[in-house]
Formats: sequence, C-alpha cells, structure tokens
Amino acid sequence: MSILAWIVLGLVAGFIASKLVNRSGGSLVLDLVLGIVGALVGGFLFNQFGSAGVTGFNLYSLLVATVGAVVVLFIYHLMAGRRAL
Repeated sequence: MSILAWIVLGLVAGFIASKLVNRSGGSLVLDLVLGIVGALVGGFLFNQFGSAGVTGFNLYSLLVATVGAVVVLFIYHLMAGRRAL
C-alpha cells in the first residue's frame, strides 16, 4: 500500500474514531493526525494477535485502522486529562 493510501485510510479512520471517542467534538485536526498513527497501531495490534493487519484499501483495513485509532485516541484523552467515552 502506498504512503498516500495509508494517509487517506488513517484520516478516515481518525474521523470515525474521533466521533466514537470524543462525541463532544474536540480538536478535529489532532484527532485526524492521531488517527493516522492509529492506523499503524491497529495494523501492529492485529498482527500481534495473529490476524492480518492492514491488507489494502478495503473495509477490513478500515476496521483495523479504526480500532487502532480508537486505542490511540482513548490513551491520548486519558493522558491529556479529558473525559473519553
């Protein structure tokens, strides 16, 4: 998968995760950037648990990236002192 596809997938996953974790609306740009990082984290986590990580630009990869983005955003909001979920 190309770098551009990773970025687009991370942006979409970050947007979805932002709506799941921070319903009140926060820094959308920060949530999207953390979503890109979350796409990488999601691929890593799924690989560690024996499942395929991000396999391409498809719905499964979007699910993996969204799970990773939710994890990253949840941890960020806990560390930043904001209420998550």
